[in-house]
Amino acid sequence: MSSPAASGAEAGDGYVLYGTKGSGSAIVEIGLRWCGQDYRKVHASSWEGGSEQEALRVLNPLMQIPTLRTPEGEVLTESGAILLHLGLRFPDAQLLGDSSQQRDQILRGLVYIAANCYSCISVIDYPARYTTSADKADHDAIIDGTKARLHKHWEIFADMFPGQPWLSGATPGALDAMAVIVSKWSGSRKHLEQHRPGFFALLQRIEALPVVAQVCALHWPPKPA
Repeated sequence: MSSPAASGAEAGDGYVLYGTKGSGSAIVEIGLRWCGQDYRKVHASSWEGGSEQEALRVLNPLMQIPTLRTPEGEVLTESGAILLHLGLRFPDAQLLGDSSQQRDQILRGLVYIAANCYSCISVIDYPARYTTSADKADHDAIIDGTKARLHKHWEIFADMFPGQPWLSGATPGALDAMAVIVSKWSGSRKHLEQHRPGFFALLQRIEALPVVAQVCALHWPPKPA
């Protein structure tokens, strides 16, 4: 579905996704594939010096990924916003459900994950940004506290959003893509397996879907035996 990474993008170039392996860009790849859209990947991240950092900076001054350039040359950031764009542009894919009530709950869930779960990850990865202290013990305390809060946020999400049979309704959609990837790379699955086993089983079902499994295999290749 995607072609080899390239460094540039022009209007009319089709969808161009800036991201890297093992990151939230997997969310957008799932959405694009579910919508039947070809896309080109540009290897870029703020932490990989050999990636297309300057190209990413031009499009997104925060240098956050995923960043998506549309065929018209518009720039989209924030995974939830990109999924909303795809869901509205390609309604037949039913990323946003098949009723207004279902759509409302999907929107609620997407914003919940972005505000409460996704946001914790940057604190865990870069604790020094969130304190004036240079003490490593303080940084470690921030990490520990944020991980506990992240796990609590996922517990609340699991209680509020049971699969019926999927998080997005009758068919897998935007909320399934967001939840399965953010829970995977935030390191929350072990906690959920113990404390919310039903939700953990749902995440496993989502990850076993063909498109999701293909994208996950690209981002998190199986380790050699």
